Amino acid sequence: MSDSSSSDGEDDQKFLKNRKKTLTKSKILQIRNKLKKKTPEEIEDNVEEIEEEKTFAELGVSQPLCDACQRLGWMKPSKIQQAALPHALQGKDVIGLAETGSGKTGAFAIPVLQSLLDHPQAFFCLVLTPTRELAFQIGQQFEALGSGIGLIAAVIVGGVDMAAQAMALARRPHIIVATPGRLVDHLENTKGFNLKALKFLIMDEADRILNMDFEVELDKILKVIPKERRTYLFSATMTKKVSKLERASLRDPARVSVSTRYKTVDNLKQHYIFIPNKYKETYLVYLLNEHAGNSAIVFCATCATAMQIAVMLRQLGMQAVPLHGQMSQVRFERPLQVGSLEKRLGSLNKFKSKARDILVCTDVAARGLDIPHVDMVINYDMPSQSKDYVHRVGRTARAGRSGLAITVVTQYDVEGYQKIEANLGKKLDEYKCVENEVMVLVERTQEALENAKVEMKEMDEKRKSGKKRRQNDDLGDTEENSGRFKMGIKSMGGGGGGGKKKKFKK
Repeated sequence: MSDSSSSDGEDDQKFLKNRKKTLTKSKILQIRNKLKKKTPEEIEDNVEEIEEEKTFAELGVSQPLCDACQRLGWMKPSKIQQAALPHALQGKDVIGLAETGSGKTGAFAIPVLQSLLDHPQAFFCLVLTPTRELAFQIGQQFEALGSGIGLIAAVIVGGVDMAAQAMALARRPHIIVATPGRLVDHLENTKGFNLKALKFLIMDEADRILNMDFEVELDKILKVIPKERRTYLFSATMTKKVSKLERASLRDPARVSVSTRYKTVDNLKQHYIFIPNKYKETYLVYLLNEHAGNSAIVFCATCATAMQIAVMLRQLGMQAVPLHGQMSQVRFERPLQVGSLEKRLGSLNKFKSKARDILVCTDVAARGLDIPHVDMVINYDMPSQSKDYVHRVGRTARAGRSGLAITVVTQYDVEGYQKIEANLGKKLDEYKCVENEVMVLVERTQEALENAKVEMKEMDEKRKSGKKRRQNDDLGDTEENSGRFKMGIKSMGGGGGGGKKKKFKK
């Protein structure tokens, strides 16, 4: 590179550090073109560094919504909110990329509600999400933000009563939060329901919505909503399919990013343990016992594994509840009253309320769910993709808190683990286990595992025979059941289910 071009680069770097100067869009583009060796994410990070922190009011948020943010404890905008709100409030379409726990919901909910204040109407905004749990969470956040302005929101998801949902739609809500499949059911079967007046379309966790599983439903939805609308896409990770949707339905979108593609937060401690596959359950018990008193999420690859591990842990006296896609549903009457919803949400609420401290789940819980008190994530089964790893470990170390993530690596997982490390761009530290203490737990763990297999077989037989079980899908959540196979952890050198809580320092 020539001296003159080198000098230009140095000048640009000095300019980026000068907080007193205001960047116009053209100047940002000039700097982006000159700093060719930097990635788009690095350039956007540099641009953000020159911007001083602003309040919601300074970003253009109206006073009623500023008051609502204060009631929710949002004292200042998060990074993604600072990046997205100015564009959204100016009426632009937005594509937002940010790590989980960064405040994406506020980044799209605030501009929608501000526009609704100016132009109130029914069926104003549609929010599409890939999972039911995330849909209810977003619905609750919309209601909390709009509690002072008479907002009506409806959550439309699969697995629950369509008649009750039709009644909720008949109330003509301002906001609809839905999973794609159930929304299409109502568009095709609920008399009088349509989205011809829709003003906003939002896709949260957009990369997963655009997956093959949802493409057919998404195409049907896009055909029946107005082309003249504003569209927001938000996710922790973006895929190439987003560009296809952008060309089809977004108009000159603003792209905002506050993270790299596979970035995790700085205050998350990440470790791995390399173990023989035959002792996998024993090491899991050891880890949970080692951190007894902390709340933990254990991720499994399949619904059957999640259920089996949850049963096993409960038989060992641990307060574990399962969450997976095959848990049965129950009828509900009030769409946003989570306590009367499906059993999946029942398990989730017990964990969120700290009534149970271990959640054993599949990737259904990996995206978007905001549970601030999660201290530890254990990847019992290796995630199939790096972005799934990011979503899983993003359940802890949220909102500035510290957290711990441990990935179990067996002799069959080495290649997949190395790909995750490569995409993260760093080597994880090995978690040190005391092998003698682990081996003490082998016999009781295997006994509990065998009993769990027997119990699951009995559950399947009774389900097939049509007999009704009084026991819920959270394994008959009673002290009698949890104590049947209690393990004498303390007598074996462990801390038991009520041990002293360990602190994870930043």
